[in-house]
Amino acid sequence: MSHEKRDPLARLKERHVPPGMRSRAMQAMAARAAMGRFVLQGCVDCGAVTYPPRDVCPRCWGELRWADHGRGAQVLSVTTIRVSTDLYFRGQLPWRMGTVALDAGPVALAHLHAGLTAGDQAEMRLMLDRGGNAALFALPAGKEPDMSDRQWREFVVPVKGRTILVSDARGAIGRALVQALLAAGAGHIVAGLAPPARIADLSDSLLGMERVQSVPLDLTDPVMVAECMSKIPGPLDIVINTARLVRGGGVSADGNLVEQRRMLDVAVLGLMRLVQASAPLLQGRPSAAFVDILSAQALAGDAAFAGYAAGEAARHALLQSFRHEMRATGVRVLSVFTGPSDDEDHQSVPPPKVAPARLAREIITALETGREVSCVGDVAVDAMDRWLADPALYTRERNL
Repeated sequence: MSHEKRDPLARLKERHVPPGMRSRAMQAMAARAAMGRFVLQGCVDCGAVTYPPRDVCPRCWGELRWADHGRGAQVLSVTTIRVSTDLYFRGQLPWRMGTVALDAGPVALAHLHAGLTAGDQAEMRLMLDRGGNAALFALPAGKEPDMSDRQWREFVVPVKGRTILVSDARGAIGRALVQALLAAGAGHIVAGLAPPARIADLSDSLLGMERVQSVPLDLTDPVMVAECMSKIPGPLDIVINTARLVRGGGVSADGNLVEQRRMLDVAVLGLMRLVQASAPLLQGRPSAAFVDILSAQALAGDAAFAGYAAGEAARHALLQSFRHEMRATGVRVLSVFTGPSDDEDHQSVPPPKVAPARLAREIITALETGREVSCVGDVAVDAMDRWLADPALYTRERNL
């Protein structure tokens, strides 16, 4: 197996990100783009749809509200930028831009896929650039995004050929993820296995595959986390945290404090150990990401799983801080929310449950479409919708 060769004495290439000064309205668009939505502002008085985002309607000064719109558009003109004073774009030139007539009404400036020319029909995506800013990207209509397109790859995290760490490959979700990553063409997968080692690991066909490297990894042990990083051959591109410990119990009753402490150690301090060990490795890569799987219980407390929900909520807060820290480096931090998964941790939970294979596919989709926040399964989608609509009401209803 070949890995990228690098001169250890050569000076590392500095990684720049697009300029980040944006208006409050543009930040609001980015927050919706992070969830994969295509939104535009519409005036509540005259009905005009506008772009770029503004504080008031440019036609009548009326109130503007966000709404999802169709993604269709037509390319009106194309231009190639060959000179720029911006440090990020100087390293990306030449860069194709174009004006597009959105089916929703406005004419906008957008980044263009290499397969588009003037007069073509396009499908619009509202993407986040490496600095976390919202940007319009035009793709050929009716076609899947071409991962070989240089500009498209600047907005996403390719999986093919990359070195990927899966923190817990022994659980159902971790195993399904390793299989999905292999099918997606990952170059090398480092599969973390929490001790103690099992005899069955020696005969495990999945862990014995050529592109899979098994390493001992317990996120509650800082020494083991550091040793895991030292055993990764070559540069590290993507980290996917699948480690979790799920136990029931309330705050005042039925809560085993030993188990609760272990849960918090894995969920909160374990995440921090993994982040602090892997972030320096990810920052030097041209396209890197850290992915964490969160339970929808992170959005509101759960009387039956109080300690687990508390750990998920704390990790959710940590990920938001980590995402902000990584903005200047171009490393993407992705959150994947899920409801109960169909595994041994949720044996007593009735359906609907999320199949581990489906969750694995959605994680890869999130990477390859640049989606910062994803919800997998009906439970997670419903929880997020209700939480966004009225957090206080959702928190009360969650424990009725």
